[in-house]
Formats: sequence, C-alpha cells, structure tokens
Amino acid sequence: MEELQPLFSRNLECHLCKEKFVTMKCRSKFIKVDHYDTDFCSIYKENSVNGLLYNIFVCPKCGYSFSSDFSTYFPSGTMEELISNICNKWVPYDFSGERSIKEAIRTYKLAAYSATLKKEKHVIIAGLYLRAAWLYRLQGAKQQEQRFMELAFHAYSESFSREDYRGTQISDVRIVYLLGELARRTGKEETAIRYFSKVIENRKRTVETKLIEMAQERWQEIRAAREGKSKV
Repeated sequence: MEELQPLFSRNLECHLCKEKFVTMKCRSKFIKVDHYDTDFCSIYKENSVNGLLYNIFVCPKCGYSFSSDFSTYFPSGTMEELISNICNKWVPYDFSGERSIKEAIRTYKLAAYSATLKKEKHVIIAGLYLRAAWLYRLQGAKQQEQRFMELAFHAYSESFSREDYRGTQISDVRIVYLLGELARRTGKEETAIRYFSKVIENRKRTVETKLIEMAQERWQEIRAAREGKSKV
C-alpha cells in the first residue's frame, strides 16, 4: 500500500486565460501548528509541512496568480490591465512542484500584484502582504518583513475604512487588533495603543475574548517597554 504523502496534485483552471494547470496542496493532517505569533503567524511543529507555501496558484501560461479567496469576477477593464502588465511580460515558470520559502514569497508577490490590478478587496491584498511578511520572518529577513508588514497595515487600514472586510472571516474586532499589532511591530506605538484600546472597549460586545486578552497583553508590553526606557 502506497504511503500517503503530505503534498498532492490539484487540477485548476486559470480564472483569466482558462488554461488548465496543476498545483500542489498540503494535506491538512500533515500541518501541525505548535503555536501562533501575536500577529497570527503559524509556528509549526518539527517535521510539519508549512501550508503557507502552497496557498497561491500561479498559472504557468499567463502568470496570473490567485488564491481561493479571490473572486472569479473581473471588474471592467481589469482583464486588459492584467494582460498588459502581467501576461504580456510573463516569462513562463512552473510553480507546480515542491516550493522553497523563496519561491513561495515570489508567488505571494505575484498574487498581490494580480489582486491590485484586478481591484480585489483591500482585505484580500492585506492578507497576501501579511503572509509574505511571515515568510520573510522565517528567513530572518527583518527589513523585508518590516516592509511587507507596512504594506499590510496600509491595506488593512483601507479595508477598515471602506469596510470591505465585511462578509469575510475577519471580524470587526480581529481587523482592529491586527491594525494595532502591525502598528506595534512597525514602530507606531501611539497608533497601536489607539487600536488596542478600541479592541478592549469591545470586551462586553464580542465573543472573541481571546482577542481582548491579546490586545490587553500588547498594550501592557508597550507600557512596560516605555517605562523601561524612562528608567535608563
């Protein structure tokens, strides 16, 4: 009997050019999370497969890159933008095999560019930037991690102001917490405190009590760090 492998082939059709292609996905039983960072980045157990590497589907023919969160609808003019800026410049590359972190980062960048040209929701684009930041964190590439967290912060800010996250898995409390945590991680302490305070204010109106606790912990960390600096 053949041993079950962590990765399996999945047949897809490109939303843009309709080309059929194969991509790899992870079997969930092989993804074993040990814990999560304060911005929800998964820290995996030893020998676990990193499912983050295979979330993006890249059409090898035209270069259009997308995730399962993308809409199949293309607003007026966006197909032409994608063809002009991606397809016509695409150098064929096959991401259908096992991916390195470096290759996975490239897929997230391609998907973020595709999503921007396609005018996907800001919350979708923010999630792509955030996951790219997590992969840079795994590489120890601090400068690039910071850059992509900044991009994620601004995209989540747009999503929050336009409320385009509504109807997705991200709740009001979760997006506000994320804004606070990304602000904290990119050195915007006053902004972080403002968002964490908004989360804490919702303690009686939300069932997401863990997020309330996390916001309180982050707020206390900022205060403790400030007190430590004042004593130096």
